[in-house]
Amino acid sequence: MGYSPEIANVVDQNKKIHPHKFTLWVGIASIMMMFAGLTSAFLVKREQPGWTNFQVPVAFWYSTTVILISSLTMQLSLKSFRERSMIKYKKLIGVTACLGLVFMLLQFVGFRHLWINGMVLKGSGAAQFLYIIAGLHALHVLGGVIALLTLFVRSGNARIKSYNAVPVEVVSTYWHFVDILWIYLFIFFLWVQ
Repeated sequence: MGYSPEIANVVDQNKKIHPHKFTLWVGIASIMMMFAGLTSAFLVKREQPGWTNFQVPVAFWYSTTVILISSLTMQLSLKSFRERSMIKYKKLIGVTACLGLVFMLLQFVGFRHLWINGMVLKGSGAAQFLYIIAGLHALHVLGGVIALLTLFVRSGNARIKSYNAVPVEVVSTYWHFVDILWIYLFIFFLWVQ
């Protein structure tokens, strides 16, 4: 039994990935390759003379907990948006953005601790790689926080009553990605210390 041309066209359109989601996945793939290259280079370079080992600061443990909680609040905000519970969505997206900022603050505290304890940029390849890897991750988290704040502001605008879930889904996917990326980096730092 065949579909009419109109129904077949709708079925074909539902199978296609949204262009924003496709672009996001291409971006995620390239970011993953960049971090895989940097962590691989870290492993190769650590055998060189003058390499300094480091202890993972306690603040990194706290920041890991914060970013895991933010992943949960992001998922709950997406669920609230899909259910059109906009007040709950706005609160949860705001909490997620705040948790992102707390994560960045804790990262700053952790790296300040490393700096004070002698993990400086000059002379140690470990410090250079560590600051580059974490700095790039922080930039990606900052981008996510900006996207979250944009969604938060848009949710409070009475003139915008769009229930298109694509922007929220894209930001949610990106936020989960930077969360998973930090978990990977955190485990990597624990392993190489």
